[in-house]
Amino acid sequence: MHSDVWIAGGGVICGIGNNLPECLEAFKRMEPGMAHMEYLHSVHRHTFPVVEVKASNATLAAWTGMPEKISRTALLSRVAAQEAWKSTGLGDISQYRVGFVSANTVGGMDKTEDFFADYLQDPSKGHLSQVVHHECGAITELVADAMGIRHHISTISTACSSSANALMYGARLIKNNLVDVVIAGGTDALTRFTLNGFNTLMILDPAACRPFDDTRAGLNLGEGAGYVVLISEALAAELPASRQPWCRLSGYANANDAYHQTASSPDGTGNFLAMQTALEMSGIKPEDIDYINLHGTGTQNNDAAEGSAITRLFAPHYPPVSSTKSFTGHTLGASGGIEAVFSAWAVKEGVIYPNANFSKQMKDLPFSPVTSFAEGQQLQHVMSNSFGFGGNCSSLVFSKNAQS
Repeated sequence: MHSDVWIAGGGVICGIGNNLPECLEAFKRMEPGMAHMEYLHSVHRHTFPVVEVKASNATLAAWTGMPEKISRTALLSRVAAQEAWKSTGLGDISQYRVGFVSANTVGGMDKTEDFFADYLQDPSKGHLSQVVHHECGAITELVADAMGIRHHISTISTACSSSANALMYGARLIKNNLVDVVIAGGTDALTRFTLNGFNTLMILDPAACRPFDDTRAGLNLGEGAGYVVLISEALAAELPASRQPWCRLSGYANANDAYHQTASSPDGTGNFLAMQTALEMSGIKPEDIDYINLHGTGTQNNDAAEGSAITRLFAPHYPPVSSTKSFTGHTLGASGGIEAVFSAWAVKEGVIYPNANFSKQMKDLPFSPVTSFAEGQQLQHVMSNSFGFGGNCSSLVFSKNAQS
């Protein structure tokens, strides 16, 4: 139960890149992905910018070998999961006890919307095949089948902390010797339902989002998928020098302040508890964290709560912080997985990501995010925060080696 869990690789697709190298280039060039909708059809096409993956369903299907008619959520998942597996160099997946723990919040809702567009015009129309994958778990099963994963399959849907919780659950599976490898993370596609829902909450920004900026006015929705490959300590020890793991998943925690259905508690109680407990599991102190990948959605409440919790836990010494959602948008259930890939890579390569569109420090905070891409940093420990609706708050700590 006390053995280490290692990150052997990772894969990502989102609105700034179809793989991890493309995303890194976007960060270096300071090119966020916000734009008007191209693939999602909505009356809000010119009202709110979104961060779409720059590929049609037909293109995604061609990349994955999966049918174009299935949900975009599954297609995105398959792209990132297969990149993650390939990055490890582990070879034939059937040689291992492999689990797939995948998070999402929209399931196959994109296809359900297509069904009802026809059905509501004429109840004799609409293909029921479009709704059979509506449920979140169906997306996981489609991708697990495509990858040949049989040992353990689970779906997690806890709003914006979903993917972070997938990593936590995957780590527990390995520590309890149920599997040796877990592909963990999440996926979500843009749908009209989610866009309209966030618009109803009045937290969408009609301009590019500005996380942790005093002028912030809301979030931009994004889509994508991100997965890391978790492996046991025993398997990590068998890897050749050329395939050493990226880092360890040294700490993780989930806390819930149950303050409100959507809003965080003003003082960030759940945020604070998640970060504090993750640090305790890692066996490190706040001053040992070298960089925080913020949850940082760009909404008034969320950034204030997270900022308050960071101030309480890290004062008076604050590590560099930034929100990669200023590039990718808020990818909902996928965000924790995408940001886990970015955070694990940050430890491996010593990079710190910029916070785009920042201009004015928040009045109530003693720190501000970094605004430029930095390489060659000595990062021993990186924290990634994912704080969801309902107060479901999760924090992950990625560490460079076994000696903290």
